Amino acid sequence: MDKYLIDTHILLWIVSEPKKLSKNSNKIISNLDNKIIVSLVSFWEIAIKSSLGKLDFNTSIKELSKITFQKEIEIIQPQVNAISIIQKLPFYKFENSEHRDPFDRMLIAQAITENIPIISADDKFDLYPEIERIW
Repeated sequence: MDKYLIDTHILLWIVSEPKKLSKNSNKIISNLDNKIIVSLVSFWEIAIKSSLGKLDFNTSIKELSKITFQKEIEIIQPQVNAISIIQKLPFYKFENSEHRDPFDRMLIAQAITENIPIISADDKFDLYPEIERIW
């Protein structure tokens, strides 16, 4: 069984806009032999961005967690090992600025500690040679 961590927008697309998924990512996610994982950090990101008005997502976090469970997506929590990786994770340049997104950095650290690829349309993840991004 292969394991994959999904980025926050992938979770949102699975729930509300599955046509936005690439053919490759959809194939991986829909394969019942694969284990799809989402970080609790993604729920935190959705809650914060929704409360700030930066994300128009009308599903409650509780409902989103129920949907996640129904879709057999495992929710993992950040562990101390992943948090400690963030202390050493470089701030790579992306389009003339440093990639400082705290949610992305935590997902990167979790992908490193879990030793699994991350499914994401975000090419900023390609800056980090320690992980594999699948799209």
